[in-house]
Amino acid sequence: MSPPGSPPRIDSHQHFTSEYLPSLLAPILKRNRFDGTVAVASRPSVEETHWLLSLAAGHRFIRAVVGWADLADPRVGDLLDQYRRHPKFRGVCYAFAGELPPGLAELERRGLTLDVSSGFTPAIVERFPALQVTIDHVGTARATLPPSLARYPNLYAKISGLITQAPTAWKAAEFQPAVRAALEAFGPERLMYGSDWPSYLPEGTWKAALAAFTQAIGPQTQLTREHLLGGTAQRFYRLDTEDAD
Repeated sequence: MSPPGSPPRIDSHQHFTSEYLPSLLAPILKRNRFDGTVAVASRPSVEETHWLLSLAAGHRFIRAVVGWADLADPRVGDLLDQYRRHPKFRGVCYAFAGELPPGLAELERRGLTLDVSSGFTPAIVERFPALQVTIDHVGTARATLPPSLARYPNLYAKISGLITQAPTAWKAAEFQPAVRAALEAFGPERLMYGSDWPSYLPEGTWKAALAAFTQAIGPQTQLTREHLLGGTAQRFYRLDTEDAD
């Protein structure tokens, strides 16, 4: 676990499936001295979101849930309010295409977060300056983070999913240019680590995902590592400080 007085160590991006459940992840986190995770919906499914919230209710190490909602639905506010009855619900993950959906205003109004899995456009953070947004999977071919985007203070990013596409054949040199450019432009206060567990199983491992991240960022100060490995996630998702399982 994280040393006393330090931010909790948080895996800011992982999933659960019927095969890969919290009982498998909890001991992995404990062995690697991580305090908790943010569970992110892997499918555009209201049912999966409710399931993740039920898992979070039974496992303290699941510190937050990022679910899914159809932001183009004019009644999406009702669903968000339903989700918000659970204390660990923090926001939604949404893939964009075309016009910005009206549900973004509902997220902003409620102080919820937005994970962008693909299709990010600066118009999101320009039009909704109070909406906290993170781009997932920076450092991979699935997401780009031009340094010019750093001027938007409500935009964050996850260095996540580095080994997902090549669980056993990855090389840190592939990730280093994008990861270090993001670190230089955004600073550690707006970047966070995510494993993307269990997307690379059974070939890859949670520990290999962490190793890819560690090698990609290179030597860093303790303070920088504390931001990347939990401090930023704690602020972005407004996580509590309770002990994990």
